Amino acid sequence: MPDLVALAVPGGPVFVDLLRRIWDAGDAALPVDPRLPRPAVERLLAATRPARLVDASGETHRLEGGRGVEPGDALVIATSGSTGEPRGVVHTHASLRASARATNRALGTTDGDRWLCCLPVAHIAGLSVITRALEAAVPVEVLPGFDAAAVEAAARERGATLTTLVPTALARIDPSRFRRIVVGGAAPPAGLPTNAVVSYGLTETASAVAYDGRPLEGVELRIVDGEIQVRGPMLLRAYRDGTDPRTTDGWLPTNDEGELDEAGRLVVHGRRGEVVNTGGEKVWPTTVERVLQTHPSVAEVAVVGRPDPEWGQVVVAVVAPADPDDPPSLDALREHVRAELPAYAAPRRLHLVRSLPRTVLGKLDRRRLSAPSRP
Repeated sequence: MPDLVALAVPGGPVFVDLLRRIWDAGDAALPVDPRLPRPAVERLLAATRPARLVDASGETHRLEGGRGVEPGDALVIATSGSTGEPRGVVHTHASLRASARATNRALGTTDGDRWLCCLPVAHIAGLSVITRALEAAVPVEVLPGFDAAAVEAAARERGATLTTLVPTALARIDPSRFRRIVVGGAAPPAGLPTNAVVSYGLTETASAVAYDGRPLEGVELRIVDGEIQVRGPMLLRAYRDGTDPRTTDGWLPTNDEGELDEAGRLVVHGRRGEVVNTGGEKVWPTTVERVLQTHPSVAEVAVVGRPDPEWGQVVVAVVAPADPDDPPSLDALREHVRAELPAYAAPRRLHLVRSLPRTVLGKLDRRRLSAPSRP
């Protein structure tokens, strides 16, 4: 039975070389973020049970209690879902190829392109950049992390034409240096560059399944009771514990709420459980965040619900001001929202912060948002 090999190696040429060796040997890889503290690494290894671990120095260690993988399995990659506990998502070579092929065709990848990976390779957003390059047989440069100067140098000096970024990283570079940029991981900024596409996908879907709301090749989307469901050849085989989240006819419930508009484009509202029920009305945080982000006094914003004896919940805006010495007022933000959305979507409380908590991928970490707010 093939082994699962943990790779606790930072992004770079060494990681890519080790990944290809593991696959050539018929084994599967488990990328481990080398920045994780030891207790977090131990939880991940306990949940996924690899047989071997390659550390940052390149030394291989045999692990106790390791469990093999099925023939054809290529990757076990961690996702925390809504619980914060690590869970291994198992992808096959076939699912990774299907995802990579769909993306390359959507972007029109040619022999003249060069992929740049500057996101953590222990997450599907970064790892999928490597698989796209391998599928298209084009060069790929893998950086150990995001650095604006290094990203621009990769395009300017070494010809990188394609990359994947989160919105916070996109704002720090000159996007015109790239032919196409895939933006994901968080709500897209206002004024998105014309060469950028907004992606929607999950670890379970091996990265993006839709660009700008349009399903990629081979992807089917449907809405069941308000929940987005996905079907296609890029879906996971199972979780590492053996459970399969797909329905009997192959649909993956995503736990994301959304809808298909009149043109058939996917509109994502947010994760189930994040909706704010205020006075009997549903408010989706991401919808309000997109509007508030366009206010000139707002640098960053998150919208959450807080308990309220009168309304059940109230909409709270957590704002990092563009100028800390001149923050926006609650009245100004309410007026800004009411100009585009129903009045019940306007925040009733404002909480000012220096910055918003984010994950290593730049996603808003809603679990770490502080509870206090002020009227």
